[in-house]
Amino acid sequence: MAKGYEIHQLRRMLLQGLGKDLARRAKSRCELTGVAGVALRAYEVPPVGEVPDLDRTLLLSEACHAAIQHPQTLNGREWRCLAEAVWSDFPALQVLAWRLLDHLAPREAWARDILDEVALDPEIEAWARAADL
Repeated sequence: MAKGYEIHQLRRMLLQGLGKDLARRAKSRCELTGVAGVALRAYEVPPVGEVPDLDRTLLLSEACHAAIQHPQTLNGREWRCLAEAVWSDFPALQVLAWRLLDHLAPREAWARDILDEVALDPEIEAWARAADL
């Protein structure tokens, strides 16, 4: 039990080490929604490697973290920002936006339409399909 805790704490420390680079890249905004002035924290887009990777980590608001942890609570009207995020130049953001759109698509026509239009690079699409929310 103690070993698992130690590994978790080490990973948290390594993620905190990415904090300045994440904040600089994100301009201190949620990378998914673009909202500023809220608490932000790192989110690793699964599957994660042994060591946190800046290219696979996003800076997200608490609301986004909650939505990812409980995707059944997603309200489609609140997630129109995904239409822009999925077209990002940043692969981790594309992957997360695609996964959220894929989750919304069965009940939201606008999400289905966006998924029909989006053409991810094969490598990014494989990453997006490699894990669920």
